[in-house]
Amino acid sequence: MKFNKKYAINILSGTQETFEALSHFLYNLEVTLKEYKNNEQLIEYLISKNVTIANKEQALKNIEKYSYYSIVNGYKSVFKDEDNNYKPNVTFEEIFALYEFDKNIKAIFLKFTLEIEVIIKSLMANTLAEKYGVKDYLKLENFDENANEDLKNNLIENINKEIEDNYNKHTAIKHYKDAYNFIPPFVLTKILTFGVISRYYGLLKQNDRQDISKYFKISDKLLKQILANLTMVRNISAHSDRLFCYRNKYYISFKNIDKNYKRDGNFTNIYMIIECMKVLLDQDKFKEFEDLFYIELGKLKESLNSIDVNDILRIMGFNA
Repeated sequence: MKFNKKYAINILSGTQETFEALSHFLYNLEVTLKEYKNNEQLIEYLISKNVTIANKEQALKNIEKYSYYSIVNGYKSVFKDEDNNYKPNVTFEEIFALYEFDKNIKAIFLKFTLEIEVIIKSLMANTLAEKYGVKDYLKLENFDENANEDLKNNLIENINKEIEDNYNKHTAIKHYKDAYNFIPPFVLTKILTFGVISRYYGLLKQNDRQDISKYFKISDKLLKQILANLTMVRNISAHSDRLFCYRNKYYISFKNIDKNYKRDGNFTNIYMIIECMKVLLDQDKFKEFEDLFYIELGKLKESLNSIDVNDILRIMGFNA
């Protein structure tokens, strides 16, 4: 639907035609948004926008499997100019290559954030058991006295609800609840999500946070910041959101990791996440992560035509 200047003026001017103009505008907008195009029509639409499709049959198969919205709408912006037109020589195949790259690195990030989750849970369970025993660690006095009371109470309430919800799902939860009427921390951490674990860590007493963070040779403040961001990355990796262009305003004191990094703005990007994961993973695990990541980056580089792989790296936060 093209923008109709007449109707816009009428709406803004407050004339007697205002409501008629507004109704007309909204009706046309609704029709446009609801207009259905089958996959073949979507292919033709792309071609009409000067996007080259080398293999229509394969493009149709990819759209059928993954959807036009996920592939094109999700990744086209990189291939457009400031006027929202496609750059010269853009192909569907390279848009799909970026989609594949993002999909594949999400699987990689998911695998290694799971590794980090296991480590954090183990460290937390050991710290809680050692400091407060296996029974009373969830008492309010075992949390940071300077933290918000509502946050602490909500966390304890959510944890107890998780225990209740998992009573018939998790055999260890049922066993300890029935036999001893408490859940030890090394069992509890098994059922908590990464997000809950991240919040739990942030509400521990500072000396407890420090006991955990010293394992990674970083401050408790920095580990808290990293875990908050990794929770977001983990959620994105497990779902259909874009990861390569990750931006989060939850700050990371990145100078403590790379003092020479030229930060663009106050947000956290995916390059910074990679460097943070380097701190949290064992050397061999990070090498495995890095190798898998650069394999995918190499595939993308070979598939790009209208843009350079450095354009993608800059979006990711690499000082390319």
